[in-house]
Amino acid sequence: MATDLTLYLDDEPGELARVGDLLGTAGVNIAGLCALRSGGQAELHILVPDPTPAFEALEHAGIRIAEEQEVIVLDVEDRPGALAEAIHKLGAAEVNLATVYLASNTRLVLGADDLAEAKAALG
Repeated sequence: MATDLTLYLDDEPGELARVGDLLGTAGVNIAGLCALRSGGQAELHILVPDPTPAFEALEHAGIRIAEEQEVIVLDVEDRPGALAEAIHKLGAAEVNLATVYLASNTRLVLGADDLAEAKAALG
């Protein structure tokens, strides 16, 4: 069962790295993630194969998990139209999606206030 965990963090540099360090040390594989910010907070969705060690590591560090939900993980091709094809049946069945993001082993999309500074930091 794949599980999406929702966390709310302070919108500050280093918070995502802190969560990554905590989960990595606990042996939790992050299979996907999505992070957005609004109103001084960051909303973080983390896809994990087993939520138990993630709960333990985060709660031990004082990070509250706001929501846990079982999710469906579909393999989709990396090409135009693949998303529409994958979820068309859900729309036809009037299924309202609450959470949608891509998980990948090879791609990470980063947005920053100062993209040049982010590029420089990454080398």
